[in-house]
Amino acid sequence: MIPKGYKHTEIGILPKDWEVVRLGDVAEIKTGSSNREDSIESGGAYIFFDKSQDIRTSNHYLFDCEAVIVGGEGSDFVPKYFKGKFDLHQRSYAIIKARACIKYLYYFIMQHRSFFLKMAVGSTVKSLRLNCFTEFPIWIPPLEEQKKIARVLSTWDTQIQNFETLIAEKQTLKKGLCQILLSAKTRLKGFNEPWQVVRLGDVLEIGGGRDYKHLGFGDIPVYGTGGCLAFVDDFLYCGESVCIGRKGTIDKPIFIEGKFWTVDTLFFTHNFKGLISRFFYYLTSRIEWKKYNEASGVPSLSKNTIEKIQIPLPPLAEQEKIAEILSEVDNEIILLTQKLESLKSQKKGLMQKLLNGKVRVRI
Repeated sequence: MIPKGYKHTEIGILPKDWEVVRLGDVAEIKTGSSNREDSIESGGAYIFFDKSQDIRTSNHYLFDCEAVIVGGEGSDFVPKYFKGKFDLHQRSYAIIKARACIKYLYYFIMQHRSFFLKMAVGSTVKSLRLNCFTEFPIWIPPLEEQKKIARVLSTWDTQIQNFETLIAEKQTLKKGLCQILLSAKTRLKGFNEPWQVVRLGDVLEIGGGRDYKHLGFGDIPVYGTGGCLAFVDDFLYCGESVCIGRKGTIDKPIFIEGKFWTVDTLFFTHNFKGLISRFFYYLTSRIEWKKYNEASGVPSLSKNTIEKIQIPLPPLAEQEKIAEILSEVDNEIILLTQKLESLKSQKKGLMQKLLNGKVRVRI
């Protein structure tokens, strides 16, 4: 049954005052013509290359307007809203001069860019042809409703950007604190005992991961160098551990606590002596792991190599305090990231409802 105020269309049920049209009927689609790298200079305009995110400044421009930019080759076809002076590489597209709200079109294309992924041609490098844009089906409300929808979604984008900025600032703060606190350049108040230099093999033990395919399903995580892989019903170790890549990603140790299993590409550390595990985790950010790579192909580390690495080690009380300070910043980053993901999820649900007319904005 069709709700009151709605109608049946070729794409489904929409509000009665919405239109189903082609993108080429409501906007101009321009392709780039510039392919000269030497035309790029420092200036007040922008030039968009194959990927819409690949932007460089230039003194040359053909357009000065609102636009939706989409890279036409070798990209994931993620649209970008832009307002100002710009030029295009010959494998990029700009949607301009619409009788629809440009920002509404941006959100609509973002929501339905799977269309472009399906229409892209090419076996190795995917590319889009002009007709993919001109024939792109869209459904649009009256202009004022388009503008209101765009304003609502822009508000969410602003909040998301604010959280991304906060997270970046916290990460910069953490990096600075690590440089200061983990090098003894600045000592915390009340601590003045000298630091020691020790071999890792003298202050911890290294365990090797194993295959987990013979295990049953459970609630115990299995970790590889890329993160959690599966959940099983048995564990290799229970406690706090800093896991270090044996093969593949060797420069991104992870901190784990509780019961866990690791695969054979990931070492786990245990039996710490005079070393607090969480302090060691933060200290790993100061170790140049790639310098200890033992392979010419896939990066690799051996247990023997790791054991010989030397680290600066403060007294236990100072380790505890440093780890506490850095953990507080980490917890703030985690909280902000959770809020960011929540905002993104809420925006995604709102886009679906607003751009399909299931929820109407008040004009």
